[in-house]
Amino acid sequence: MNNTPKLKLGIVAVSRDCFPMELSSNRRKAVVEAYKEAHGDIYECTIAIENENDMRKALADVKEAGVNALVVYLGNFGPESPETLLAKEFDGPVMFAAASEESGDNLADGRGDAYCGMLNASYNLALRNIKAYIPEYPVGTSQEVADMISDFVPVATALLGLKNLKIISFGPRPQDFLACNAPIKQLYNLGVEIEENSELDLFASFHEHANDARIPEVVADMEKELGEGNKMPGILPKLAQYEITLLDWAEAHKGSREYVVFANKCWPAFQTQFGCVPCYVNSRLTARGIPVSCEVDIYGALSEFVGTCISQDVVTLLDINNTVPKDMYESEIKGKFDYTLKDTFMGFHCGNTAACKLTSCTMKNQKIMARALEPNQEPNITRGTLEGDIVPGDITFFRLQSNAASELTAYVAEGEVLPVATRSFGSIGVFAISEMGRFYRHVLVQKNFPHHGAVAFGHHGKAIYNLFRYLGVKEVGFNQPKGMLYKSENPFK
Repeated sequence: MNNTPKLKLGIVAVSRDCFPMELSSNRRKAVVEAYKEAHGDIYECTIAIENENDMRKALADVKEAGVNALVVYLGNFGPESPETLLAKEFDGPVMFAAASEESGDNLADGRGDAYCGMLNASYNLALRNIKAYIPEYPVGTSQEVADMISDFVPVATALLGLKNLKIISFGPRPQDFLACNAPIKQLYNLGVEIEENSELDLFASFHEHANDARIPEVVADMEKELGEGNKMPGILPKLAQYEITLLDWAEAHKGSREYVVFANKCWPAFQTQFGCVPCYVNSRLTARGIPVSCEVDIYGALSEFVGTCISQDVVTLLDINNTVPKDMYESEIKGKFDYTLKDTFMGFHCGNTAACKLTSCTMKNQKIMARALEPNQEPNITRGTLEGDIVPGDITFFRLQSNAASELTAYVAEGEVLPVATRSFGSIGVFAISEMGRFYRHVLVQKNFPHHGAVAFGHHGKAIYNLFRYLGVKEVGFNQPKGMLYKSENPFK
C-alpha cells in the first residue's frame, strides 16, 4: 500500500522513584526481545522515566529516532504525571501497558505493582483529556505485552493515516442517495481534511488530459490486468485518460496532507459527458491504496481508507444489496455451510472491486445504467465496469459514519464470502454473517446506516472496533450472538 503510513514503533519504560528502576528497565528489555522475536522491529528507548526531566529526554530520544507510534510501559507502578505528559507531548498514537508480576518467589524486592499503577495512569489521562490506546486487559508478561503491541499496530497505522488524510470529492451527492449526504463536521473532528469540487472541475481536467502521452502505457497495463476479460478494448483509452486525471489531481491537490482518497460522482451525467463509467478506474486506484468511493460517498471513502490502513490490503465498497433467493439457498448453501437464509445476503456494486479480489474479471457495460441511457442498442457510454464474483474467504463488513445529528456512529461485523456462484452481474458476492437478519434490523436499519458498507478481506474486527472506540464512537454496532438482545429487539418471540 503506497498511500498508507509506515509505522515506526518505539517503547519507553517508566519507573516510580520509590521502586527499583532496574525492575522496569529489565522488563522493558524482555518485552522488546519478545516483540522482535514474534512480530518485528521496535525502537527501544533506554531512558527510563522517573520524573519530568527524564520525560523530556526520552521524548527527544524517540523523536530523533523517527518513532511515530509509542508504547508507554509500566514496568513498575510508574510516575503518573510524567508518563501521561509524555503521551500529551508525543505527536502520535500512544499505547499504555503494564507488567504482571513474575514469580511467587520474588514478591518482596521484585514486586512492581504495575497492576495498581495502571489505574492511576488511566485516571491521570482522563484528568488531562489525553487519548491513549489501552488494551482489553493491559497487564501481562513480556510475551503477552508484545502481543498487545502487535494489536496496537493496525490501530496506530489508521490513526496516523486519518491525521494526514485529505478526502477529495467531485460533484454533489445524488438526490436519491441522501444516505450518502452525511454532515462533514465529524471529518474535521477526526483531523481529516476535505476538498469538495464540482463535476465541472473534473470534466475540465479530464479534457486537459486528452491525448496525454501516458495513455498508451496505462492502456497496456489495463490490457495485462484484464487478460481474457478484455471484452471492450475500445473503452480503455478513455478510462486511462480518466485514471491519469485523478492521479494528477491527487498529486496537485493533496497540499499539506500525505494521503488522499476520492469520493466521486459516477452517474447519471458522468456517462453522457465522459463517455464511459468510471468503475474500473475506481477499482484500479483502490488496488493501489487510493480508495475511490461511488456516488460521492465521503464516509464510504473514509471507511475504505480505514480498512486499507488496518488490513494493509485492498478493500472494496459494496451495497448491502439483495437477499439470496430461497431456492438458491436451498440448493447451494443449506447443509453445506452453517448459516440460515437470513444470515446471507449479496454484496454488490457496479464494477468497482479490484481484479485481485475477483475470481475472474471481465470488462462489461453497466446494465442498470444502460436500461436508461442506451436501451435496445449496443452499449457505448455505459462501458467500463469490472465484473465478476468476489473471491471466497473471510471478510469484515464495517462503516464509520456521521449521522443526521452529526454524531459519529459505526458498525463492524465479521463474516465470509461463500464459494457460491452469484448468477448475477457487477462486482458481487454471496456474503454470510452470523445473525445477519437481527444485525440488519437492529443496527443497520435501527441506527439509520446507509446502503454502502466497506469490506476488508480477512477478519479485522478487533482492530477496527478498537479504532472506532479510540475515535470516540459511543456505540459501535456489531452482530450480536443469539441470547444477547439488542436494545430495540422485542424480547417476546
